[in-house]
Amino acid sequence: MPTSAPLTRKPLGHGVGLRTVHFEHLLAHPPEVDFFEIISENFLMDGGRPLAVLEKVRREVPVTMHGVSLSLGGTDPLNRDHLAALKRLAGRIEPAWLSDHLCWGTAHGNYLHDLLPLPYTEEALANLVERIGAVQEFLGRRILVENVSSYVTFLDSGMSEWEFLSETARRADCGILLDINNIFVSAMNHGFDPADYLAGVPADRVMQFHLAGHSVLPEVRLDTHDAPVCDEVWALYDAAVRRFGAVPSLIEWDDKIPPYPDLVAASREAAARAARALAPRATPGPAR
Repeated sequence: MPTSAPLTRKPLGHGVGLRTVHFEHLLAHPPEVDFFEIISENFLMDGGRPLAVLEKVRREVPVTMHGVSLSLGGTDPLNRDHLAALKRLAGRIEPAWLSDHLCWGTAHGNYLHDLLPLPYTEEALANLVERIGAVQEFLGRRILVENVSSYVTFLDSGMSEWEFLSETARRADCGILLDINNIFVSAMNHGFDPADYLAGVPADRVMQFHLAGHSVLPEVRLDTHDAPVCDEVWALYDAAVRRFGAVPSLIEWDDKIPPYPDLVAASREAAARAARALAPRATPGPAR
């Protein structure tokens, strides 16, 4: 492990994803948000406009790195070239933290370009913990792991998703990026209570929230990141803030991306809701 110090939640506030459609705006205007999150794989080059924009906004606000390609739950060997590129980028921009998904996405040397769910078994857990440990050792820093949305379950699973996520974080000594939208999507798809998920996750491991919109189909909900956060996910976010406290939140929007001010407004909505959820509640006075 790179460190034995306790995990510390960083007071980043509320941010948005850094997307190419907003580059022109960000080159000409201040960020208006507390931090940015990048998709790490979009910035693993040695130069060019994306890096120039990233370095400009990094001078103004903190940045976090969020990956989609580590395949932490896979069985292919870890891609050392990819890890080396991540480490170089992290050294260049000094992110507040680096994260990836609790899933697998490679098979026989091929990237499947999807975030595929794992069976919640001891065998899968042991493999996942070993690989997270190797990643953290290589990078010299702890990472956060994010729960993914899912559309199938495995008959071999012997524990709930939140038990699996919590045990992963404990055994690997890593943090959790808790995606509130993904919890709700999976809860609707599989019929569990999202409140049970929140109650089952250790508060001291949750370092960041994700918020996003999703699509509602006749028989399934899809995590599409192409719409505003819905009322039910906002309500679950309110409950998560009450459960976990002042956790940095990030608005994800990856398709049908609106103008940048709309993202800023969504981030400010998250900040306002968090403030209300954390505000001391008035207690009734004595009866007269």
